[in-house]
Amino acid sequence: MLATMEIVDLLDRSEAIGEMIMNSETMQEYQQAKFALENDKEAQRLIKQFADMKEHYEDVQRFGRYHPDYSTIMKKVRSVKREMDMHERVATFKKAERQVQKLLDEISETVAFSVSEQIKVPKNGMALTDSGCSGGCGSGGSCGCAS
Repeated sequence: MLATMEIVDLLDRSEAIGEMIMNSETMQEYQQAKFALENDKEAQRLIKQFADMKEHYEDVQRFGRYHPDYSTIMKKVRSVKREMDMHERVATFKKAERQVQKLLDEISETVAFSVSEQIKVPKNGMALTDSGCSGGCGSGGSCGCAS
Protein backbone atom coordinates (compact mmCIF):
# COMPACT_ATOMS: atom_id res chain seq x y z
CA MET A 1 0.00 0.00 0.00
CA LEU A 2 1.43 3.30 -1.06
CA ALA A 3 1.25 6.12 1.44
CA THR A 4 -0.75 9.00 0.07
CA MET A 5 -0.45 12.53 1.36
CA GLU A 6 -3.86 12.06 2.98
CA ILE A 7 -2.64 9.04 4.97
CA VAL A 8 0.56 10.83 5.96
CA ASP A 9 -1.52 13.79 7.13
CA LEU A 10 -3.78 11.49 9.18
CA LEU A 11 -0.75 9.86 10.81
CA ASP A 12 0.72 13.28 11.63
CA ARG A 13 -2.56 14.36 13.21
CA SER A 14 -2.73 11.10 15.16
CA GLU A 15 0.73 11.77 16.56
CA ALA A 16 -0.39 15.29 17.51
CA ILE A 17 -3.39 13.85 19.38
CA GLY A 18 -1.05 11.43 21.15
CA GLU A 19 1.18 14.32 22.21
CA MET A 20 -1.85 16.26 23.45
CA ILE A 21 -2.91 13.26 25.53
CA MET A 22 0.59 12.85 26.96
CA ASN A 23 0.65 16.55 27.91
CA SER A 24 -2.86 16.58 29.37
CA GLU A 25 -3.58 17.21 33.03
CA THR A 26 -5.16 13.75 33.26
CA MET A 27 -1.97 12.10 32.04
CA GLN A 28 0.22 14.25 34.29
CA GLU A 29 -1.86 13.18 37.31
CA TYR A 30 -1.51 9.55 36.20
CA GLN A 31 2.28 9.89 35.86
CA GLN A 32 2.54 11.51 39.30
CA ALA A 33 0.40 8.77 40.87
CA LYS A 34 2.45 6.07 39.13
CA PHE A 35 5.73 7.62 40.32
CA ALA A 36 4.42 7.94 43.89
CA LEU A 37 3.21 4.33 43.85
CA GLU A 38 6.48 2.98 42.46
CA ASN A 39 8.45 4.83 45.15
CA ASP A 40 6.28 3.91 48.14
CA LYS A 41 7.94 0.98 49.90
CA GLU A 42 4.82 -0.03 51.82
CA ALA A 43 2.66 0.02 48.68
CA GLN A 44 5.25 -2.06 46.82
CA ARG A 45 5.35 -4.55 49.70
CA LEU A 46 1.56 -4.89 49.55
CA ILE A 47 1.59 -5.32 45.77
CA LYS A 48 4.25 -8.03 46.04
CA GLN A 49 2.33 -9.72 48.84
CA PHE A 50 -0.79 -9.74 46.64
CA ALA A 51 1.16 -11.07 43.64
CA ASP A 52 2.52 -13.89 45.81
CA MET A 53 -0.97 -14.72 47.07
CA LYS A 54 -2.26 -14.79 43.50
CA GLU A 55 0.07 -17.69 42.78
CA HIS A 56 -1.55 -19.66 45.61
CA TYR A 57 -4.97 -18.57 44.37
CA GLU A 58 -4.24 -19.86 40.85
CA ASP A 59 -3.10 -23.18 42.31
CA VAL A 60 -6.34 -23.43 44.28
CA GLN A 61 -8.39 -22.56 41.18
CA ARG A 62 -7.08 -25.67 39.40
CA PHE A 63 -8.75 -27.87 42.03
CA GLY A 64 -11.55 -25.58 43.14
CA ARG A 65 -13.33 -26.42 46.39
CA TYR A 66 -11.55 -29.78 46.49
CA HIS A 67 -8.23 -28.12 47.30
CA PRO A 68 -7.44 -28.74 51.01
CA ASP A 69 -6.64 -25.04 51.66
CA TYR A 70 -9.42 -23.59 49.51
CA SER A 71 -11.23 -21.59 52.22
CA THR A 72 -8.06 -20.35 53.90
CA ILE A 73 -6.42 -19.17 50.69
CA MET A 74 -9.61 -17.58 49.32
CA LYS A 75 -10.04 -15.57 52.54
CA LYS A 76 -6.37 -14.60 52.60
CA VAL A 77 -6.44 -13.45 48.95
CA ARG A 78 -9.47 -11.24 49.61
CA SER A 79 -7.87 -9.85 52.76
CA VAL A 80 -4.54 -9.07 51.09
CA LYS A 81 -6.27 -7.50 48.06
CA ARG A 82 -8.44 -5.34 50.30
CA GLU A 83 -5.40 -4.18 52.27
CA MET A 84 -3.57 -3.35 49.03
CA ASP A 85 -6.58 -1.56 47.51
CA MET A 86 -7.10 0.52 50.65
CA HIS A 87 -3.53 1.87 50.60
CA GLU A 88 -3.66 5.56 49.70
CA ARG A 89 -1.08 5.39 46.88
CA VAL A 90 -2.70 2.32 45.28
CA ALA A 91 -6.15 3.90 45.44
CA THR A 92 -4.86 7.18 43.99
CA PHE A 93 -3.10 5.33 41.17
CA LYS A 94 -6.18 3.25 40.32
CA LYS A 95 -8.32 6.40 40.23
CA ALA A 96 -5.82 8.13 37.91
CA GLU A 97 -5.67 5.02 35.74
CA ARG A 98 -9.49 5.02 35.37
CA GLN A 99 -9.40 8.70 34.41
CA VAL A 100 -6.85 8.04 31.64
CA GLN A 101 -8.97 5.13 30.39
CA LYS A 102 -12.06 7.35 30.41
CA LEU A 103 -10.21 10.02 28.39
CA LEU A 104 -9.04 7.45 25.84
CA ASP A 105 -12.55 5.98 25.59
CA GLU A 106 -14.03 9.44 24.97
CA ILE A 107 -11.45 10.20 22.27
CA SER A 108 -12.06 6.83 20.59
CA GLU A 109 -15.81 7.43 20.63
CA THR A 110 -15.45 10.93 19.19
CA VAL A 111 -13.23 9.72 16.36
CA ALA A 112 -15.41 6.69 15.58
CA PHE A 113 -18.70 8.58 15.67
CA SER A 114 -17.27 11.32 13.44
CA VAL A 115 -16.92 8.59 10.82
CA SER A 116 -20.25 6.84 11.45
CA GLU A 117 -22.75 6.51 14.29
CA GLN A 118 -22.94 2.75 13.50
CA ILE A 119 -19.35 2.06 14.53
CA LYS A 120 -19.11 0.00 17.69
CA VAL A 121 -16.80 1.62 20.22
CA PRO A 122 -15.25 -0.25 23.16
CA LYS A 123 -16.21 1.34 26.49
CA ASN A 124 -14.52 1.18 29.89
CA GLY A 125 -11.38 -0.44 28.52
CA MET A 126 -13.25 -3.30 26.85
CA ALA A 127 -10.81 -3.15 23.91
CA LEU A 128 -8.25 -4.59 26.32
CA THR A 129 -10.30 -7.74 27.00
CA ASP A 130 -11.01 -10.81 24.90
CA SER A 131 -14.73 -10.02 24.72
CA GLY A 132 -14.43 -6.50 23.28
CA CYS A 133 -17.10 -5.63 20.72
CA SER A 134 -17.13 -8.79 18.68
CA GLY A 135 -20.88 -8.74 18.39
CA GLY A 136 -21.31 -11.33 21.10
CA CYS A 137 -23.92 -9.26 22.91
CA GLY A 138 -27.01 -11.33 23.38
CA SER A 139 -30.50 -9.94 23.58
CA GLY A 140 -30.52 -7.47 26.40
CA GLY A 141 -26.92 -8.34 27.28
CA SER A 142 -24.22 -5.76 27.73
CA CYS A 143 -20.99 -6.18 25.84
CA GLY A 144 -19.46 -2.91 27.01
CA CYS A 145 -19.84 -1.21 23.63
CA ALA A 146 -21.45 2.06 22.75
CA SER A 147 -23.65 1.57 19.74
